[in-house]
Amino acid sequence: MIMFERINRLFPVWAVLLAVIAAFEPQLFVGLKADIKTLLVVIMFAMGLTLTREDFARVIKAPKPIAVGVVLQFLIMPVAALLVSRVLGLSPELTTGMILVGATAGGTSSNVMTWLAGGQVALSVSMTMVSTVISVVATPFITWLLVGQTIDVPVLGMLMSIAQLVIAPIALGVVVHHLLGARIRKIESALATLAMAAIVLIIAIVVALNAGNLATLGPIVAIAVIAHNSIGLAGGYWLSRALGFDIRTARTIAFEVGLQNSGLAVTLANQFFTAGAALPGALFSVWHNVSGSVLAGYWKQRGVPAHGESGKTSESLGR
Repeated sequence: MIMFERINRLFPVWAVLLAVIAAFEPQLFVGLKADIKTLLVVIMFAMGLTLTREDFARVIKAPKPIAVGVVLQFLIMPVAALLVSRVLGLSPELTTGMILVGATAGGTSSNVMTWLAGGQVALSVSMTMVSTVISVVATPFITWLLVGQTIDVPVLGMLMSIAQLVIAPIALGVVVHHLLGARIRKIESALATLAMAAIVLIIAIVVALNAGNLATLGPIVAIAVIAHNSIGLAGGYWLSRALGFDIRTARTIAFEVGLQNSGLAVTLANQFFTAGAALPGALFSVWHNVSGSVLAGYWKQRGVPAHGESGKTSESLGR
């Protein structure tokens, strides 16, 4: 399993590598467009396989940080997506893609980054789980609320699709974990590798589908994605600290807010909108793993000051 752990730590490298290959050799991946949904189901099923009854119990035992994290998730990221899109003058198509990224739940990579940064992994998993369930309704509603006046948003269709692509496979994974818990724990690293491979392949497919537009749209979308992700990480951290949470909790919430389930955003964009609307999600998938890895490494190296657990330190994000 050590081999899988090493592979998983290079997640950002694989994402960038496949994206570059897809940009120069799009024909290798364009034909896989119809498989994006299946790949997302694989990711969600793998996530479900890692959840236990204890993870669900934590939601009841520690509702405050979970509630704050989820509220910030669906408040900061959609609003930030809209503001960044307006400031940069993005087209309705790209703005829709940005909103989809902002309106989805926290990504599974937030759990990995939290672990690498020395945050509270159990809290991260719980927040991801809760935000994923809420996203069934929240994602289509927020998307309609923010861009429904300029583009047709099939709210009911999106709601049903999210339920099928996210909730069903996660629920199945939880059931399988309950039946085969001991065996599943032995292969968790391999499951993470499987999910990572699926995410990287989704990125490659979307980049390939937009290969012709990358030269003109790529730079501006990259700027938008970097700004969006930075606002999420900084906002999640500082607002958590302002609300009195300790450093480890604030770091955990920062990752949960700033790292999105962009694979779902890509899938919904391809299913209900256009390939162009999927571009922000694809670039976000690459960038948030890079930024998350860098920030996790920095925080891990810095550690948690002894007085930080009381919430009285003035540690800054990225200082």
